[in-house]
Amino acid sequence: MTNAESRTERIRPLQFHRTPGLEDWRVVGEGACAYFRTGSFAAGARLVQAIAELPGVGDGEPDADVRHDGATVRLITVTDHYYGLTERHIELARQISAVARALDIPADPSGVQTVQVTVDALAGPEVVRFWRALLGYQDRANSGEDLIDPRRRGAPFYFQQMDAPRPQRNRVHVDVWVPHDQAEARIAAALAAGGRLVNDADAPSNWVLADPEGNEACVGVAGWPGPDPDGR
Repeated sequence: MTNAESRTERIRPLQFHRTPGLEDWRVVGEGACAYFRTGSFAAGARLVQAIAELPGVGDGEPDADVRHDGATVRLITVTDHYYGLTERHIELARQISAVARALDIPADPSGVQTVQVTVDALAGPEVVRFWRALLGYQDRANSGEDLIDPRRRGAPFYFQQMDAPRPQRNRVHVDVWVPHDQAEARIAAALAAGGRLVNDADAPSNWVLADPEGNEACVGVAGWPGPDPDGR
């Protein structure tokens, strides 16, 4: 394998998390993300400018969202055939963290999350077609049940094919992807706020919660860095 080929080799979230030097980063539903507490929009702009000057940056990634108090940087490959992480992202993440340290801008991994809307559908393709047109979204690579915002701003939509209606359960729910070290605290906060635990059979990668009226939400973790239940 050539060096160029290794840089584009696909990697799993767990491999990213287990690589040294990536402590600032967390893999959530839309790739590897880091949140930097800049303290001002101007400092965030300086950070993004410094990232833009890194070698190899400029071919569609990274994504950067700059606000008045912080900046979120996301690494993900989006093509017609793949939506996820590659070997290239490991070194790029290290370089971005180094740039932030040089500017004295701290990372705060607790500021990372992805929110996804999930729809339970009996007529899957027809339902997907409606939401694709309404939202102006596009299909995720190699997927007939995932829609993403082509501008990468809005929450992704996932359509879960059902064989029969779910009586007394909501057909639309929210998935919240959080860093692995924030999941338990987020769940505890939701339960303390009046929620209840519906199902933790897939923990530590997924928990199903419900609000006081029974509306469900899932808390998900990508690439749990502890003991790997799948052996990967």
